Amino acid sequence: MNILIINSGSSSLKYQFFKMPEQKPLCSGIIERIGKENCFIRHKVWKDGIEKLTEKTFFVRDHSEGLQNVVQLLTDPETGLLENTSEIEVVGHRVVHGGEYFTAAVEITDEVKEKIRSLFSLAPLHNPVNFKCIEIAEQTFPNAKQIAVFDTAFHQSMPEYAFRYAIPEKYYSQMRIRAYGFHGTSHKFVSAAAMAWMNKPDAKIISIHLGNGCSITAVDAGKSLDTSMGFGPLSGLIMGTRSGDIDPSVILHLLRQEKITPDEMDILLNKQSGMLGLTGHSDMRDVRKLLEMGNYDAELVADMFAYRIKKYIGSYAAILNGLDAIIFTAGVGENDALMRERVCRDMEFLGLHMDSERNRVKSDEIKEISKEGSGVKILVVPTNEEFEIARQSYELLSEEPPCEQIELY
Repeated sequence: MNILIINSGSSSLKYQFFKMPEQKPLCSGIIERIGKENCFIRHKVWKDGIEKLTEKTFFVRDHSEGLQNVVQLLTDPETGLLENTSEIEVVGHRVVHGGEYFTAAVEITDEVKEKIRSLFSLAPLHNPVNFKCIEIAEQTFPNAKQIAVFDTAFHQSMPEYAFRYAIPEKYYSQMRIRAYGFHGTSHKFVSAAAMAWMNKPDAKIISIHLGNGCSITAVDAGKSLDTSMGFGPLSGLIMGTRSGDIDPSVILHLLRQEKITPDEMDILLNKQSGMLGLTGHSDMRDVRKLLEMGNYDAELVADMFAYRIKKYIGSYAAILNGLDAIIFTAGVGENDALMRERVCRDMEFLGLHMDSERNRVKSDEIKEISKEGSGVKILVVPTNEEFEIARQSYELLSEEPPCEQIELY
């Protein structure tokens, strides 16, 4: 089954092409800075056992034009994988917010599109772009089935006492204000991969997704019990530009004292806070350079970043009533050995014993970085949201048994 996966952001478009049930993509790529003059595309193709890379900088007006560039690359006479777009049988879409409507992947119909549209107000930066890419794909690949996989779906297993807020009931019953959680596609993928790797389907796992956006999830036997992001992606861990958890009294105080508008507060907490607000840099790699120079602000934010994660590990170990493994994933989680060490330091009482030498070894596959015989495994699991979307799309449309998530690419 030829499946093209589209993972669209507000100014980016990631994609992978699979011939399912094969797990390794035949091509992958990303278009960054859509709408700007210095738009950049990186396109990798694996053909006849050889990797071919195409990189170029040019102007891409919008996501529609971006997808047309992807089609041109896929059908290129020399490096392409397809003769024409009719060979695409399925297009799988990442949709950030599914509200309470969607608990699993669904084939996109007019009714599904209307539900996605109705959730624009809950994810104003993401759902409109996801919706636009669905409509573009319907026009570009008219013969393909369109499938939606929702970031919030994995967290629909949370119990009501975990997802409700202690505010007047009418705000839930009338406006559906509750915790939804995000990064669910990533948390589902890495926790399933870890359970398969450990051969333990009933494992109690804490999955830690650390990128520019960060979240942590308690997973029991493959089901999400609780997660740090809530109604929106602002709460929980400290992030690149987001504050994470903050006393609501601070927000009320600033609204009154600074006379700023709700929109200005939104910008402050979502785009001007986190690591950026404390150091002037939103990328952990830049913060790391400051750390090496002995910068006080960088040292402080690294301590705060790790401290917040440790607090969640402790609380999630409590609600899981035990712990088999913690997982580090995404850009920072997979690549920053020093931050992993900082998080796991002084956590021996929970059975976390990191092996420093293992921690420093780079790998593109699952690796264990805990000491031999540790009570709790510390794992680094590369995430692959695009494969998870392809897997769910394939299983939805196929009578084949579920794909085994053992090998990671």
